[in-house]
Amino acid sequence: ACEGMARKKIISSKDARTIRRRAKFDLRKVQKNEARTRHDVLAFLEEVASHVGPAGRWIHQGLTSSDILDTTLAWQLRDAADLLIEGVRRVKLAAAKRAREHRGLMVIGRTHGIHAEPTSHGIRMALLHDEFRRAEERLKAARAEIAVGKISGAVGTYAHLDPAIEAYVCGKLGLQPGASTQVVPRDRHAAFALTLSLVAASAERWATEFRHLQRTEVGEIEESFAKGQKGSSAMPHKRNPINAERICGLARIVRGHALAALENVALWHERDISHSSAERVLFPDATILLDFILAELEALVSGHQVFPHRMLANLRSSRGLWASQGALLALTRAGLERRKAYEAVQRHAMDAWQRGGADFPTRLQLDAELSRRIGGKGLREAVDAKRHLRHEALIYKRCGL
Repeated sequence: ACEGMARKKIISSKDARTIRRRAKFDLRKVQKNEARTRHDVLAFLEEVASHVGPAGRWIHQGLTSSDILDTTLAWQLRDAADLLIEGVRRVKLAAAKRAREHRGLMVIGRTHGIHAEPTSHGIRMALLHDEFRRAEERLKAARAEIAVGKISGAVGTYAHLDPAIEAYVCGKLGLQPGASTQVVPRDRHAAFALTLSLVAASAERWATEFRHLQRTEVGEIEESFAKGQKGSSAMPHKRNPINAERICGLARIVRGHALAALENVALWHERDISHSSAERVLFPDATILLDFILAELEALVSGHQVFPHRMLANLRSSRGLWASQGALLALTRAGLERRKAYEAVQRHAMDAWQRGGADFPTRLQLDAELSRRIGGKGLREAVDAKRHLRHEALIYKRCGL
């Protein structure tokens, strides 16, 4: 700010050079000053001015504390966003690699936790990649919105400042000047915190998926398990999905911080200080936590083991019920009323599941009326699992792969 004032001839170039050359501080003295003044910025300014000498009188000329604090916070959050964007990119790279590795690896898809129709583990990873493409764009947008500084004085009117000073400072820091009161409006900060919480929620979504797929009854994947690692203090056999569970737990904390950021939007008039104490906790905590979550997710995606034999066993375990929609559509195409077709297919599906004996495709084949309507070719197509992946390439393309 002093450099900007010198450029506008408000202070001398000599004083500006003196300030830059002599400005320094002793943290212990700042803390001692703050104990007396009970004001963090004044405590800092007094300490710096004591080293600068007479030119120190210009250091805070026309400024208010929030000119320093809000501009600094914007600088910090912008740089934090850069680190988080890089973390998201690493997750994307890991997901893309696994998607290519497991393209065509058929698994049973589940809705409501119940077997539905076949998909592939590659498609799962492609969808993860796609979700974090969106996360990257959201973080970029949040970065742009938060990268706004202010050097506009006590109520944002530039009463004792030339607006060119603000433009100069923001330009030097890579920020944009914006309209403000005593503070930068907190809807910007809330949007940033909400974006962090949404990215954390995406990480939790996939960590939850990995946890379900590692359950003993499913066993399709497993987190990496290091040599010498222990899963339980009581049960030596345990190999628990602790990384995924850790992601889920920490995501809850990031979401909690978003609520505090929303509460900070409604300040009194041109500003009160109720937001400050909350932000000193929530922004360092939320950004550090999300950075850790992304690193954990990258390790989880890149390091998880895949068990194709379990995927095949699970696919077969529901006795071909995944073909029910194919059979339903084949019957309606053959001219059978949809309600009657649905009831016939449902009856065979429930019998295959509850009574044992012949599986669902076999029961369809043994039903003379249905077989006659569908025909041999139609029946084979209805129960062909491979047809479920015939558009896999299109899905990959839409996911950016």
